Amino acid sequence: MTGERFTLDTNILVYSIDSKADMRGPVARRIIDLAVRGDCWLTLQAVSEFYAAATRKGHMPPTDAAAQADDWLDLFPCLTASPASVRAALGAASGQRTSYWDALLIATAAEGGCKAILTEDLADGTVLDGVRIVNPFGYTGISDAAMRILTPRD
Repeated sequence: MTGERFTLDTNILVYSIDSKADMRGPVARRIIDLAVRGDCWLTLQAVSEFYAAATRKGHMPPTDAAAQADDWLDLFPCLTASPASVRAALGAASGQRTSYWDALLIATAAEGGCKAILTEDLADGTVLDGVRIVNPFGYTGISDAAMRILTPRD
């Protein structure tokens, strides 16, 4: 396995199971298929937010959402928020640079050595706490920047 360590935001996980997610559903499933082969680490926050969103929005029954979350916990190494990442997120949120939950995801990813996060929820190309924001959705599929992360060269 080569390439930079990265993580996936909750929206990628939710799109992957959302049958009404237009082209983003199949693209998100492909992203996850490729991410399993790379140096992708999920945050426990993203997995937890997935369960909450999938069940709250009626995408899946709770037992199915729990089973999907459990599968991802088995497939990916996971990062958990530390006191230091919570403090960093509090600082970013109180400084109004980003929402608390986005700041916590970024701080946790940074602490875990991730160099990029695939998400459509933040400004593409921005670097926050050393983590590059990459919108994985291009006009016809996975964006070029995301493909470079998802298919590293040996």
